[in-house]
Amino acid sequence: MARLVMKFGGTSVADLDRIRNVARHVKREVDAGYDVAVIVSAMSGVTNQLVAWCRDAAALHDAREYDAVVATGEQVTAGLLAIVLEGMGVNARSWQGWQLPILTDNAHASARILDVNGAELIKRFEERKQVAVIAGFQGIHKETGRITTLGRGGSDTSAVAVAAAIKAERCDIYTDVDGVYTTDPRVVPKAHRLDKIAFEEMLELASLGAKVMQVRSVELGMVHNVRIFVRSSFVKPEDIDPRQTPPGTLICDESEIMEQQTVTGIAFSKDEAQISIRRVEDKPGVAAAIFGPLADASINVDMIVQNVSADGATTDLTFTVPSADYERARVTIEKAKETIGFARLDGATDVAKVSVIGIGMRSHAGVAAMAFKALSEKKINIRAITTSEIKFSVLIDAAYTELAVRTLHTLYGLDKG
Repeated sequence: MARLVMKFGGTSVADLDRIRNVARHVKREVDAGYDVAVIVSAMSGVTNQLVAWCRDAAALHDAREYDAVVATGEQVTAGLLAIVLEGMGVNARSWQGWQLPILTDNAHASARILDVNGAELIKRFEERKQVAVIAGFQGIHKETGRITTLGRGGSDTSAVAVAAAIKAERCDIYTDVDGVYTTDPRVVPKAHRLDKIAFEEMLELASLGAKVMQVRSVELGMVHNVRIFVRSSFVKPEDIDPRQTPPGTLICDESEIMEQQTVTGIAFSKDEAQISIRRVEDKPGVAAAIFGPLADASINVDMIVQNVSADGATTDLTFTVPSADYERARVTIEKAKETIGFARLDGATDVAKVSVIGIGMRSHAGVAAMAFKALSEKKINIRAITTSEIKFSVLIDAAYTELAVRTLHTLYGLDKG
């Protein structure tokens, strides 16, 4: 019998009425003949309340106890959904992460999944046709026996990991949107939903600002080739024919995509800050002296551009960091000034990163050049550029973000759908 994983986020299980709606979605798939595992998030707002209580209890609290507290939100949802399903005549039981178990490392509040044991779920599918309702976002560190949580968006990761463990046909991610769009429809009204997108493209979109999927869940899907289907939980369950393909976006291996567009989507992020270190001595070890302390401070560095002076003796080095880490990054670099040896430190927080993504770029030349020309015609100055095999990003003044996104969306024919 085909197996299916269904994941529902916080807005989809915000109250009992929505949990009943979720139960009808689950029953529909059970009635269609699937063996179903459901991954649930905490009810909308619950995790924020639990986090606030931890902070109020003690500003410097034990991360292990923090996990013990915040993991309870998903456990409540799992229990409630199992109760509702049982009331509808569907054989179901709830599972906490440690009961499967979902094994993780011991990085509390941001743990990574090491292994998921799907044997008991498969056994219960075969013997009892029992729906497994699993608390997402959590696992257990085997050596200490402590509950761990996976960080924000961790329920997506839980769902993909369980799908891999039980060899599910696909993993359906139910959310408050009906799929992955070419860009944010609030910025570009002509943005359209993609029927399919390759893992690599989705990974880039997720890491570059698209909020639909959590990055680690896409990574996991790519590694284990778990097909992920992003769809809306707000479509009435009774309006969906499980034998037909519903509206949504399938995230899959690129071999499943027959016709690949040159550009698939445009992502953008305004949560960026630029730091420029002026007149750094151009010698071995300087980059390590700059980026080593930033790494030690757990500050992620993204775009890096280096310009060597005409005399070859000094260089200017520009990079970006998340805007939330801007002040910490400045302080970290200033503390290392004697080791680095630079004349001046400049910075800006009024910047944005706009990225163009598409696996079709591998076989098409001049894709980036088209963008640079189009942006120049709109009088949009580019501060920095980075490229990879399937994407390029430009750093621009934040005031021009929406204009740049709309310009590029039209340039690559994405308005046409």
